[in-house]
Formats: sequence, structure tokens, C-alpha cells
Amino acid sequence: MLNWIDYRKALSGRIGEIAKLSPDTVRAYQTMSSAGQKADLLGAKTRELISLAVAVSLRCDGCITVHTAEALKHGATREEIAEALGVAVAMNAGATMVYSARTMDAVAAYTADANKGNEAAG
Repeated sequence: MLNWIDYRKALSGRIGEIAKLSPDTVRAYQTMSSAGQKADLLGAKTRELISLAVAVSLRCDGCITVHTAEALKHGATREEIAEALGVAVAMNAGATMVYSARTMDAVAAYTADANKGNEAAG
């Protein structure tokens, strides 16, 4: 497994390098990242739990290390984190079902199109 603490430090260093090369990009990211904090309707802990669910869905190790540390800092428990991750698992399974239905719709469309071609040839 990954050493998450060392990874976060290394990642911060690399992002610092990107900030030197493209400061506007990093500044824009920081502005977006802090936008939800201004209204603070959900609270920091809930925002971090949502961030973890999204991080897992996007398969972003950098997001996982940053938002795990932040969730814990804001008082999230292991159980709360596990519940948020469970929501991510369920949502991703649900999305797979939706796209499976879309795929079967595509199969039906291609099958119908192929049948039209066979009828025209026959």
C-alpha cells in the first residue's frame, strides 16, 4: 500500500512546481476549491466526506490523501468515512446500471438497423 503521508508531501511539491510554471491555473483551482467554504452551509466535515466519495469515484489518489487528512482534521470518524465511501460504491454501481441500460438500447438500435439492411437485401 501507499505511504499516504509521504505521498501527500511529494504531491504538494509537484503541485508547487506546477504553480511556478502556471500560476493562474493553480490560483483558479484554489479559487474553485474554496468556493464552498464561503457559504459553509454543509460544514467542512460534510464537504470533506463528499470529496472523499468523489475522489474514490474518480480514482484520484492525490484527492484521497488530501481529503482523508482534511476529513479527519474536521472530526470525521472512520465510520463516517466508511459510510461516505459506501455511498460512492452504490452510486457507481447505479451509474453502471444506467449505462448498461444505455448499452442495451444501443444494441437494440444496431440490431434494428441490421435487420432493416437484411430486409432490404432480401
